[in-house]
Amino acid sequence: MAAADTTLGHPHFCVVTVLLIFLVCQSTANGGFSAKLIHRDSPNSPFYNHYKTPSKLKRPIFYQNSAQSQVRPHNGQYLMKLSIGNPRFDVYGIADTGSDLLWTQCAPCDGCYKQINPKFDPKQSSTYSDLSCDAQECKAIGTGTCSPQHTCSYSYAYGGGALTQGLLAKETITITSTSGEANSLKNIVFGCGHNNTGGFNENEMGIVGLGGGSLSLVSQLGPLVGGKKLSFCLVPFRTDPSFESKISFGEGSEVSGDGVVSTPLVSKEDKTPYFVTVEGISVGDKLVPFSSSGKVSKGNMFMDTGTPPTLLPQDFYDRLVAEVKNQIPMAPIENYPSLATQLCYNSKTNLEGPILTAF
Repeated sequence: MAAADTTLGHPHFCVVTVLLIFLVCQSTANGGFSAKLIHRDSPNSPFYNHYKTPSKLKRPIFYQNSAQSQVRPHNGQYLMKLSIGNPRFDVYGIADTGSDLLWTQCAPCDGCYKQINPKFDPKQSSTYSDLSCDAQECKAIGTGTCSPQHTCSYSYAYGGGALTQGLLAKETITITSTSGEANSLKNIVFGCGHNNTGGFNENEMGIVGLGGGSLSLVSQLGPLVGGKKLSFCLVPFRTDPSFESKISFGEGSEVSGDGVVSTPLVSKEDKTPYFVTVEGISVGDKLVPFSSSGKVSKGNMFMDTGTPPTLLPQDFYDRLVAEVKNQIPMAPIENYPSLATQLCYNSKTNLEGPILTAF
């Protein structure tokens, strides 16, 4: 999910999600720690619906075709569990590298979307404290204003019209590691949202901002866990539930293992998104360049875990689809409204298409 000031232009859905799935990774935390990431539709999710068929579970991912749907909160695929306050209150938030703010719905909440679980009540926590509007963090959010009580009111917008408004506060955040150890982190700045709109679904209790800005959870944890470092391993959706996605923070979060490759992040004025440079995508052994002119700008793509599909510029997408069609010896389905512009084939057997690899 991208913050509202990030422009995607007019991207299109890629034929296959290729940039944010890593099949194998190993990470050891030494000073830092690792925690689980839960796919929203995984049997490991506390919100898992046992009555949904695989085709219905796929539908929210692959039946998105409007320009705005790419950044709607209900498209978030991976939830991160953390606990807020004392006593601990469990929150399942969208793990989002495209934004910075950590927030959850708070009571009282007259302008909130429907949520299955109870909302966080700051009055019930002994470690909650409102942030003063004079605080540096209030200035850092960019939209912080002074309330009549001299506390920091915020308004944080996302692309597509999603919005959270409330008070910035400090709390003790507890994250349980994959080893079962509870890591309690004091004075973490978060948003206590009292007005939240924009298409969130009832399972999502807020957003865990993992971007590069100063208010993100990654940046706030940095001094506490051995450095501002983040890694994550996202297993494919239909993987055996015993294999779980994982996110690691701080020292020891470096990813290693067979087949691991790296690419440099590109620094830009906006510190929130993680930009990378994509030269092109190969279809089988044929490289389709990102730009038809041959010129590629550094940092032409950014990685956003809040947006499940890979989104590409229209021209690049069209050339990629043309090459896939060229390599599959059968006619695709056409004139089927519910498929929109997706490239699909009807086959009685498993169709082995070409492998797509990003460079």
